[in-house]
Amino acid sequence: MKTRISILKNNRCLLLLFMLLSGKFVIAQTGANDTLQTEAVIYEGEVVPAKTLQNVYIYYKFNEAQLNARAKYNRLRNAVYVTYPYARRAGTIMNDINDKFLAMPKKSDRRSYIKTREKELKKEFTEPLTNLSVYQGKVLMKLINRETGNNCYEIIKEYRGGFTARLYQTVAFFFNSNLKQPYDPSKDDAVIEKLVMEVQRMYGYPEIKKTSLL
Repeated sequence: MKTRISILKNNRCLLLLFMLLSGKFVIAQTGANDTLQTEAVIYEGEVVPAKTLQNVYIYYKFNEAQLNARAKYNRLRNAVYVTYPYARRAGTIMNDINDKFLAMPKKSDRRSYIKTREKELKKEFTEPLTNLSVYQGKVLMKLINRETGNNCYEIIKEYRGGFTARLYQTVAFFFNSNLKQPYDPSKDDAVIEKLVMEVQRMYGYPEIKKTSLL
């Protein structure tokens, strides 16, 4: 029995020696793949392995009401981008004229002065409007109010007289518009005001000084 136990121990020793010499024993194996590098983050003082997952794209189909709201917003945004440069130029001229009017109490003097600026007004304000749609014209009237502090009816009445202003107001009525449109940047026209701010940031427009006719 002792001889058999001795033989088994010798066989185990030989097997262990064979594994060590052949390099197949796991403990003795070394190489470049022994250490795996991975990203990690420190969370509450502990180093935790981390991995960036691929992006997951979630698509949502708009319902009819949402599609209509988006189309309405895009239409308004396009109108503001198209008409604001016109309102800006017209507003600059009109505010300059209003400044001059402060030193002209007589209407005859004002009418004479208007004639000297009439060509400029037509070039910067009247002629480009022929390319605008009715909807864009409505937005433009609001923006002119914003840039001057006066609605279009007041401007026409002051420059061309009350009869002309009423005539233009009648024409505007047939086009489902209104020359007396107010501008309320905090409520009804908050979206327009936001879009104007967007245009000003994009093109570097500063705010201009407004001179009211009233």
